[in-house]
Amino acid sequence: MVKQILPAIAFIIFLSSCSSIKSLSFTNNKKTDPETSMNRVSFIDEITVTPAPSSMDRTGTRPESKVATKEKTTPQPVKNSNAIEEILAARAESSLEKTSPVQLKYCLLLDTEVESLPNRQLLETVDNWYGVRYRTGGNTKSGVDCSGFTVAVYAALYGIALPRVSREQYRISRKISTTELQEGDLVFFDTRGGGYVSHVGVYLGNNKFIHASVSKGVMVNDLFESYYMKRYIGGGRIDNKSLAGSGSGSTSLKP
Repeated sequence: MVKQILPAIAFIIFLSSCSSIKSLSFTNNKKTDPETSMNRVSFIDEITVTPAPSSMDRTGTRPESKVATKEKTTPQPVKNSNAIEEILAARAESSLEKTSPVQLKYCLLLDTEVESLPNRQLLETVDNWYGVRYRTGGNTKSGVDCSGFTVAVYAALYGIALPRVSREQYRISRKISTTELQEGDLVFFDTRGGGYVSHVGVYLGNNKFIHASVSKGVMVNDLFESYYMKRYIGGGRIDNKSLAGSGSGSTSLKP
């Protein structure tokens, strides 16, 4: 009898424990009170969060770096650039207006600036003969040789009567080096290969000289052209000392 009752009691106890477990489970999953939930949400909503200022823009570049870059790359305007250009242009125009056609011509022939040209009287004197054809023994505009040309230039410009032949002109001149040459000095050459002076010209500056060439008449050439450089003897200056030694009475060389 007792053995039959024990299983029944055990079954009842088992059912009771299951009910307790179920009750605990429902208690854990109990719904939250709506009023309590709203209060909690309201508490969260009342919190104000201020985002920290971003140092990056949407392109990923710092605004400060943009300003710095702009300042570095923006070129600074040149102050008074227009005024400077106007002054230079005015000076160039004024200089050009004062330049004679002869000076412009010799700027090209001598390959130099107006400021570096020989004096205007020398240029005008030699230019009166420019292009005159060569003629041996000639001393007029219909034909002239090298020493006839230098005689005519010195007579018109300085009032000096030079010897008629180039060899004698070299003899009475004061010998100077190429680096000492000045406008109006004489330059001498050996064009015949005899070891003596056979040609003469008038130095104009910038290594250029004017002379009566056999092939083209009175023209301008460069001392450093291969033909003349090989035949160059030296420079000669007709000054007070050289004139005194030659017995000339002239004392002034510059116009």
